[in-house]
Amino acid sequence: MAVTVKASLGKTKYYTEVTAGENQIITDEPVDKGGQNKGFNPLEILATSLASCTAATLRMYIDRKEWEVEHIHVEVELENYPLTKRAVFKRDITFEGNLDDEQMKRLHTIADACPVHKILTNDIEILTKFS
Repeated sequence: MAVTVKASLGKTKYYTEVTAGENQIITDEPVDKGGQNKGFNPLEILATSLASCTAATLRMYIDRKEWEVEHIHVEVELENYPLTKRAVFKRDITFEGNLDDEQMKRLHTIADACPVHKILTNDIEILTKFS
C-alpha cells in the first residue's frame, strides 16, 4: 500500500505545510536552528510515527483479545548519529491495566509487528527525482 505525503515550503524559514489526503500538519525547526518552533521537526515526526503506530497496533490486538487495558503509553527517543550512519530508537511502553507475564511477552512481539517498526528495521531505498 502506497502512502503519498506532500510538503510545501515557502520563504518562511523551515515552516512546512504537509498534507496527506485531507489531513494537514505543520513541521518546523526549533528557534536555535533558525525556525520558529511552530510544529514538530522532521525527526520528531519520525519518532511520532513509530510511537503512534506502536500504540495503535497494541490497542487493536488488546481489543481483539478483550484484555482490560485502560491506556497505552508509548515514549520513543530517537538518537541520530550521522557520522556513523546509525540511528537508535529507544521505545518505552507502559500499560494501565491488568496484564500477566504471558500477556506482556505477547505484547512485546505485537509491538515489533507494527508496520512502521517493520519499515524501519527493513532495507530502505529512497528514489529521488527532480521535476
